[in-house]
Parts: sequence; structure tokens; C-alpha cells
Amino acid sequence: MSNILIKQFIRLLEEDAFFMRTAWYWISDIFSPMRKTWVPIKRYTADASIAIFIAILGLYVFFPTIVNADMELEQRNLDTQTVGLIIEAMQNKTRPYGRLTLSPDAAPRRSYLVPITAYTSEPAQTDDTPCVTASGLDVCERNIENVVAANFLPLGTRVRIPELYGDQVFYVEDRMNKRYNYKMDIWMKEKSDAKVFGVQYATIEVF
Repeated sequence: MSNILIKQFIRLLEEDAFFMRTAWYWISDIFSPMRKTWVPIKRYTADASIAIFIAILGLYVFFPTIVNADMELEQRNLDTQTVGLIIEAMQNKTRPYGRLTLSPDAAPRRSYLVPITAYTSEPAQTDDTPCVTASGLDVCERNIENVVAANFLPLGTRVRIPELYGDQVFYVEDRMNKRYNYKMDIWMKEKSDAKVFGVQYATIEVF
């Protein structure tokens, strides 16, 4: 096969020596520098591959936002509805979590017989932020008398005091002085109401 190709090449060279020699010289002149350039590149192929891999890995570690960016999406102009959804999602992060409704048929998990008192948002009875509870709730702004303080229950616990308030649900949002353990304080708007309430022993139901 190679002899046939050589013979054909010689025949073409004899038929049009000027064209064949010129074409051969032109092709050799193009590929000769490329061959010389490829020799050192081929020698360092493995090192170059490792360097590229480390560079890509570094981009993922130090610039994840840029690497994972969707350039097609970034170039789009956001419409009014999309911008509104983005703003709403940002605002939603700062909103307080809601509470699930308490089923009237739900049975209490535990019951305690404890002394119950009442307090108001006065610095003398609380601290230098009398309206803000231990959970961060502003009871003055909320203005609903369904908040209690207790040290023996987790913040957010739902309780009922059937003997005094029937089916009304209270939420543990505040703490009492550390010296009080099994005791509960009910937040009230008016100091006079808290004085009238005094100290009462009642069973609380914990849900």
C-alpha cells in the first residue's frame, strides 16, 4: 500500500513538479512550527491538567456564587411580579412564626397544681424593657392578655387554666425570677387587675 502511494506521489511530482514542490513546502512550513511548539506542551500535559483541576476546585471553594451563577438568568430583566416575590421572601425572614390552633378535643400532655400570680409591664415588676418578654414578644404592642411567665416550661408552650379561664389558651413567653420554679405569672394590662387577682392555686394543663 505504501509503495503505491509513493509511486503516485512521484508521478504527480513528475507531472507538475513546480506545483507539487510548492504545495509540499507550504504545508511543511505551516506544520513545522506547530510540531516544535507541541513537543514542550506534550511534556507538561500531566502538570497542566493538575493545575487546571486545582484552579477549578479553588473557584468552587472560594467563589461558589460566581461558579454556580446562571449567566443566562443573570442577564434577564426581572419583571415586577418576580421582584415582588423576592422582596416578600426577604421580608418573610423577619416575620414571627405563627402558631397552630389548639384542638378543643386535644388532651393535655401534663398537668400541674401551682400558685399563680399576675404582673404588668412595669420596670419594678420586670426589667428595663418591661414590654418585651424573654421570647422577644412586645406585649404592650400586642395588647392581648394571653401571655404567662414560667421557668419550668419551654418558651412557646401552650397552657390552659380551666379553673380560672375555662378553654382560653395562654402562651409561655416570659420568665420569672430564678428563685421561682413551679410558679406561674399571668401578664395583665392593668396593675389594679393584677392586685385583685392576688395569689391563686390552680391546675394548669400543658399542651
